[in-house]
Amino acid sequence: MKKYTGGCHCGAVRFEVEMEEPTTAMTCNCSHCSIKGFMLAFVPAKQFTLLQGEDMLTLYHFHKEVIDHKFCKICGVESFANGKGPDGSETVMVNLRCVDDLDISKLPVHEFDGKKI
Repeated sequence: MKKYTGGCHCGAVRFEVEMEEPTTAMTCNCSHCSIKGFMLAFVPAKQFTLLQGEDMLTLYHFHKEVIDHKFCKICGVESFANGKGPDGSETVMVNLRCVDDLDISKLPVHEFDGKKI
């Protein structure tokens, strides 16, 4: 496991996440993920810490309203979202594009068909 830091564009929101070095990134073709260009990794919620900016986050729900899409009120960047994994456990979806010092250009992409959900 390795600790990574990241955050939004303006720096108001900062986080730390403990995870294995990503070997793949997930993309999704749903209307929300595809338009924002997310590249995601999923981690148990206990491995994610919001370091600053909770008061700078605003919430967005769509479709089944089961994912808490949180984005910065200042710059509009969604660096993570909260939801539940298939087993019901609390999960954080980390936008790998928002992780400091991570070269996502080298990650193979797993494409998820979110349009079917």
